[in-house]
Amino acid sequence: MSHFVHPLGCCESSQVGVGTRVWAFAHVLPGARIGADCNICDHVFIENDVVVGDRVTVKCGVQLWDGLRVEDDVFIGPNATFTNDPFPRSRQYPEAFAQTTIGRGASIGANATILPGVSVGRYAMIGAGAVVTRSVPPHAIVMGNPARITGYVSSARQQTSRHGGVTAFPQEPGVTATEVRGVTLHRLRQVSDLRGSLSVGEFPDDIPFPVRRYFVIYDVPSAETRGEHAHLTCHEFLICVKGKVAVVVDDGQHRQEFLLDNPELGLHMPPMVWGIQYKYSSDAVLVVFASHHYEAGDYVRDYDRFVALKQAESADGRSR
Repeated sequence: MSHFVHPLGCCESSQVGVGTRVWAFAHVLPGARIGADCNICDHVFIENDVVVGDRVTVKCGVQLWDGLRVEDDVFIGPNATFTNDPFPRSRQYPEAFAQTTIGRGASIGANATILPGVSVGRYAMIGAGAVVTRSVPPHAIVMGNPARITGYVSSARQQTSRHGGVTAFPQEPGVTATEVRGVTLHRLRQVSDLRGSLSVGEFPDDIPFPVRRYFVIYDVPSAETRGEHAHLTCHEFLICVKGKVAVVVDDGQHRQEFLLDNPELGLHMPPMVWGIQYKYSSDAVLVVFASHHYEAGDYVRDYDRFVALKQAESADGRSR
């Protein structure tokens, strides 16, 4: 055989890729499809309607139930629990089980529980013991019960940006480039005296595009995440005039996180930059200036589509 099955393992499926290893007391049912170079550890059970990609690790004590789709390079920690029926009853089966998808490169921590029908985005990290009740965005780190976003994975070596990964703003007024293409940090001028403080920005010197619209975001529950999209043509300039909010920007290759916690600080996001805002303080007020009127068609809300568009943009640039 092109794959290995331990003498004490049971693999009934003929759809197993080259180099995959099925270890002792694991049981793979006939309908399951498992990719190449996977590691199926002891005491793993895999049902029929399950698809596992290449180079997937499934640690001991995990059951993969009907409806689960696991993409390439996923790590599933010991005793992680998947579910596929939101209202289970003994010997009563739904017409179809809810489909759960684990995106490429994601990691599921030990003893985490994934509820039916959710999607875990590419390269996301699920903390040990987390209870995932709704879909997790790409690159997000979630922890707790119910699971909440606590950080985002850095593009550099796919490490976490949650600890010490927030990039500092410059100390002097001016504009500073970032690692994310086109994104710039702006420290606006401040005037303070006994009467109070004032921060000021001028158009187009400090905010580098003609402004046609603004909107204000406030009263956001601290657990919620906003943004999670890119624009095809619209520029945005973000200032948190009260409280604080963390902003993640992503150009498809590089990702950085910034903390807006002062009215002097502005962040310019050009078109085709994926943006996320989270960790809103209870009193946060975020003002966003935009270069275009609202157009639903200008939004790119699917991260995989965003990455594909960026790759096509890069290929077109090289061809020229």
